[in-house]
Amino acid sequence: MNQQAKAIINHLNLEQHPEGGYYKEVYRSEGVINPDSDETVYPSSRNFSTSIYYMLEGLDTSSFHRIRSDETWHYYTGSSATIHIIHPDSLYEARYLGPELSRGQSYQLTIPGRSWFGVTVDDPDSFMLAGCTVAPGFDFKDFEMGDPYQLKQAFPEHKAIIDRLN
Repeated sequence: MNQQAKAIINHLNLEQHPEGGYYKEVYRSEGVINPDSDETVYPSSRNFSTSIYYMLEGLDTSSFHRIRSDETWHYYTGSSATIHIIHPDSLYEARYLGPELSRGQSYQLTIPGRSWFGVTVDDPDSFMLAGCTVAPGFDFKDFEMGDPYQLKQAFPEHKAIIDRLN
């Protein structure tokens, strides 16, 4: 394990995340949104917003997963990362989170809700520390891990990246 990553994990008390990597929730708004008449959007109440620290080490990946809400990622330190997105219409998009703006990276980017996405660290000898903000707030009831077989059936043209991240 990268020693700087290990120190950050210990200092921030990060825990392993089901999708891969490490996380810790650092904010959950007190305000709550109650479901409207369309319970397919949010079947129960959600906090206005939540945020976490998220760390991914060099060769580790965040497996394909999706949530109902939009998720905004904020770059903090370490390597840049590639966020691999498969949109509901099957369009694949690679977005780059990091400090090198002249190379097409962004300090902040948003993944649309209900899109499948996973993450890779660009420097395998490093790590990436980011923040993730979700609005309406994150709830594990809205979290779905991607099943590799089902993803390849739905998106056969993206088999290579699905195999890499699952």
